[in-house]
Formats: sequence, C-alpha cells, structure tokens
Amino acid sequence: MVWFYERSSHIDWARIEELMVRAVDEARERICRHPKRVLLLPPDITRMHSGAGRMTEIIYQILSRDADVHVIPTLGQHEPHSREQNARMFGSIPHERIHAHHWINTVVRLGEVPANFVEQVTHGAANWAIPIELNSMLMQEPWDLVINIGHVVPHEVLGFANHNKNYFIGLAGKGTICASHIAAACCGIENNLGTLITPVRACYNKAENEFLGSLPDFYIQIVMARDPEDRLVHTGIYVGDDLETYLMAARQSREENIKVFEEPLQKVVCVMQEDEFVSTWVANKAIYRTRMAMADGGELIIIAPGLKRFGEQEEVDRVIRKYGYVGTQRVMELYRQNQDLQELAHATAHLIHGSSEGRFRITYAPGHLTKEEIEGVNFGYADLQETLRRYPPDKMREGWNTTPDGETIYFIPTPSAGLWATRKKLYERPAGYEC
Repeated sequence: MVWFYERSSHIDWARIEELMVRAVDEARERICRHPKRVLLLPPDITRMHSGAGRMTEIIYQILSRDADVHVIPTLGQHEPHSREQNARMFGSIPHERIHAHHWINTVVRLGEVPANFVEQVTHGAANWAIPIELNSMLMQEPWDLVINIGHVVPHEVLGFANHNKNYFIGLAGKGTICASHIAAACCGIENNLGTLITPVRACYNKAENEFLGSLPDFYIQIVMARDPEDRLVHTGIYVGDDLETYLMAARQSREENIKVFEEPLQKVVCVMQEDEFVSTWVANKAIYRTRMAMADGGELIIIAPGLKRFGEQEEVDRVIRKYGYVGTQRVMELYRQNQDLQELAHATAHLIHGSSEGRFRITYAPGHLTKEEIEGVNFGYADLQETLRRYPPDKMREGWNTTPDGETIYFIPTPSAGLWATRKKLYERPAGYEC
C-alpha cells in the first residue's frame, strides 16, 4: 500500500529531509522496529540530477546510527562508480559501504517468467522466457530492511522508471537484461514510452510477486518537473510497498514530464551533461525521449561534451561500432545471422532504440569521439565548440529559441527527465499500450 505521499509545485530540501525521516519511521513501524542490517538501492550516477543520491545519504545518516547499512547503486550493466563518483553522488557515505553490482559476476538465478506469459503480454511480439537473475548480495545475505529510491520518469522499456526497475534492470543479470530488453524492442519503443504498464513491466511485476515476496522492502519514488524559472525541481515524493506507489508517481510524471505537440518538431537541440553521460548507451536517451516528437526529415542535435565511447562495456562498445544504428529491420536481420548480437541481445535492443529508422537525422557533437567514429555508427558529426557557440546552453531556455541569425530550434536541457511527443503518436497506439 501507499504509506504516504506529498505533491507540490516545489518540494524543497528541508521538506525532503523531513519526508526521509518519516519514511524511515514508517518502515520501523511497518517492517522492522529495530533494523540491524539495511540495504539501500539508489540509482546510479546517470540519475544524479534527481537528487536520489542525496536522499540516500540522508537515509544512511539516520539508519547508520544503530544499523549496519550498505548501498548498492542499481547499475544494471553500466560501469561501476569510481571513488570520486561515489563521493559526488552519495556525499558522506563511506566508499567501502558502497558495493558495485556486476551483471555477470555478482548474480544468482531465481527462476524465470515463462515464455507463454511473455508471448501473451507482448501480444506475440516475443515468445521466449525471461530468466530472473538478481544480485547475490541482495538475495543471499540477511536484511532487516531494503529501501529502493528511484526517479519516476518516462522510460523506453518500462514506460516509466522506476519501482522494480531497480531489481530487474538495476540489479539484474545478463540473462534478465538481454531477454527483457530485446522483448521491449520487439514491442516498439513508441508503444512503450509513457505507458503505465508495458509488457516488460508486466513481466517484472509477475517476477516480483513470485520471487521477491519475502524481501522486507519498500519504495521511495521521486517525481521532478521544471518550474517557471526553468529549474528542475522535486514535485512529488511517494512512499509505499506496492505497485500503486509506482502508479501514483507515474501518473504524476505522465502529467508533468510529457510535453505534447500538435505538430512535429523540425529541429531539436539537446544537452547531455558531461559528468553523467559518457557513452551513447546512456546519452541516446536524447533520441529515445524526443523521437515521438521529431518530424520526418528533421534533425536532432545532441551536445555531449562527456562522450568518449559507445557501449558501457568493451564487448558492447565493439558491437555498436561493428553494426551501427541502422534501424529495426536491418538490426533484426543481423540479429538472426550473428552470434554476437544474440549473446548481447540488450545491445541489439539498444541499436534499435538508438536509430531514427531513417525518419530524421541524428547529429552528435561529442567531447572526445572523432568524426570518423561518430559517422561509423551511422550518426552525423558536428564539432563540439562550433555547436556550443551556435547553440549556447547557458543562454537558452527549454522550449522555442531563435538564434541571432534567425534559426528557430526547440531546446531541451535535460532530455533524460521527460518525454516529448506529438499528440498523434502518444495517443494513437495499439490496444494494450494506452498512455
């Protein structure tokens, strides 16, 4: 059930601290009065702008007075944090209390979501089982309290992050991530984005009910939106232990984080922050979140000063460089023919999600990758400094902007925090994918 929630135009940090104290007090009343071993499950540094790291630090400070508290950032298959990144994300939490999840080396298999269920909920788009492999520290060590902290925002696989995404992506094994991501890709990214319960989320909900029922856990779900001064602020905090906790937050995110247009956009400029986005694996959120708004023949420019690679792991980086972002039909042809794409099915899904399907141009202005590297994966290249001079992020606001020479562009400073779509693409979807 939903224990409590707060919704406002701006929840400041003084109030957030009070809400974190209340969340801990509620957990002591409802789950364990005197927890001795506690596990905190926040997002990784790609969600640093959400403030979830600071909330994790507040909770750690409260509980570590009397308990042995540990933190596992829900990395999925992202790179583990460095000591410096942990300090930047989680403040005063000791580095040795923060444990790196590894999607191959630190997981245990619990079972599977059967193929017939997957086929049913995906409307026949996928017909394979999804193995459930989760972090061994989570599943095999004794915990009195497990706290999930997550930013609820439109998401290409689950419709909206977060909730049990922390488990079945953030702390999952290769088998789970690969099988579920390619299933989501087969369903179609436009069908997933902004949907409250996507087919893959239905699979995760089933897995949570069957395999995680004994965990002493609850959720803290964060919603953010831009205020009149164009600042990204907290507008919702939802605390509870069930699916409704996510659904309430997702409904608010649907209201506040989806920008709907009557006509598609011809030219969009996005910024992917240097300290959060160093690979196209995560920087391509700029593509995922804007593709439903882009006009055929339009252009999406992505300013990415931190970009230095394509994949988060070496083998994924190699696959992206080898095949490139070439659209669903070609990627699926290659998938059926090549073992490396079959073994790294999540990378195959990523190649599908990161393509414009030939509808619009995608141009990257990277900080570290060369023109040859960018064009080699089927993106356009722009010089970073020239692009920053033409589209200076510090001089633009989210929305319509006009350059000194009269060009009109739509500027998005934090594409990972929302979804942009035309009314037609958002609401005219197949049955079962309603927003």
